[in-house]
Amino acid sequence: MKRKYLFILMAYSTINPLLSCKKYLDIVENPAYVTITTASDCQLLLDDYGTMNTSYPSDMLISSDDYFIADKDYGTVAGNTESLGVYQWDKNAIRASAGATWQQPYKVVFQTNLVLEQVDKLRKDNSTAASVLDGLEGEALFYRAGSFWLLAQMYAHPYQPSSANSDPGIPLRFTSDLNEVTTRGTVKTTYDQITSDLQKAATLLPVQVPVVSRPGQAAAYAMLARCYLSMSDYSNALTSAGQALAINDTLLDYNTLSSNGSSYFQSKFNSEVLFQTVATEDYYGLFSNQYVDINLDLLATYAGNDLRNQVFFKDLNADGYLQFIGSYDASSTLFIGLATDEVYLTRAECYARAGNTAMAMADLNKLLKNRFSNATPYVELVATDADDALAKILVERRKELVLRGLRWTDLRRLNLDSKTATTLTRTNNGITYTLPPNDLRYTLLIPQEVISNSSMAQNPR
Repeated sequence: MKRKYLFILMAYSTINPLLSCKKYLDIVENPAYVTITTASDCQLLLDDYGTMNTSYPSDMLISSDDYFIADKDYGTVAGNTESLGVYQWDKNAIRASAGATWQQPYKVVFQTNLVLEQVDKLRKDNSTAASVLDGLEGEALFYRAGSFWLLAQMYAHPYQPSSANSDPGIPLRFTSDLNEVTTRGTVKTTYDQITSDLQKAATLLPVQVPVVSRPGQAAAYAMLARCYLSMSDYSNALTSAGQALAINDTLLDYNTLSSNGSSYFQSKFNSEVLFQTVATEDYYGLFSNQYVDINLDLLATYAGNDLRNQVFFKDLNADGYLQFIGSYDASSTLFIGLATDEVYLTRAECYARAGNTAMAMADLNKLLKNRFSNATPYVELVATDADDALAKILVERRKELVLRGLRWTDLRRLNLDSKTATTLTRTNNGITYTLPPNDLRYTLLIPQEVISNSSMAQNPR
């Protein structure tokens, strides 16, 4: 009979791991379920693709400016007032239920803590090879750090050294005890934990993995680069990006792609993917690709011979607006995982910020050569100086990483510098909605279910 694990019994669809009320934490014992005991059990738990790799929060996607909803479609989506509030940057926009925006990443944290606890026990009894346990611990730390980072992009203030020690962070959980009450801590403790977990994971994970739904060393370094970039720690981001690319620097030549009618990507795990993760279907459930139109200003930045015009976008409704078809998941589900194109752009940006114009443009041109049509020879971009290189790289970052879950984080960090700050606007039915740089709304409200059932302080407005 197929084994069933205790984590299944815990029914995370109805349990919030941060609620202090005991009634939400009661677990009924059932002899049909068993706890994890072996390394194989731990690996099965980490290989739970539906939990560990899918259904991650989408509110950072809904909040971004990669897209808009046309007036003709506005009435169709207006019934979902919660998501519409997020779309409009309403200062009172809040999720009533913890749901996928809060519970899902903390479910991942819970499962990783289960694994870490069991790995510790297995190390003490010396019954399992250290290399096996190292891999399990590395995977668990990677998943935990990734979930913490994603939560911080929504529910904690952007990282600023001057205020990180006082700005409220996210709850950091390190045990599988559902009765443990956790406080928020600070932004600094949040990011210190994320980088610490990832640094250790990078030393424990294997270089090669059988499938990219499991993290390897390259994924750990790529996630470190993403985290350091979100902290505006460009020196460490540069180092981490280089370490990731030293392991895997593969880029897809978009000239070799062909469409199957709905996508140019024929596989979930294409050769650029370092780690596979996708967002919850809520994004395309509410704002389906039938209604989500790509930002017109963004579309105007693509050159005519840029293959991303056709690989990323298509007029699905024959109404003159373009929708996104370029998910690396090879489906309408949005890929928010790690891939080499992002890492190249991160390294290029960090080179530019360090004043190394030549290396910055070399990385950028290596990427773009694989994105432009080879019907005519690619003409390399040139920069007059490091500032010019940075400006060009930031434009290409925006164009390459459309709906990858990174635009919101990029806005948060770039807004901290007046030279790269952006005021966002949306207009529907004659009403214009605005989000100025560094507004408190760049930190989302914690779901009401969490606030109502805990002593946690809500984010200010």
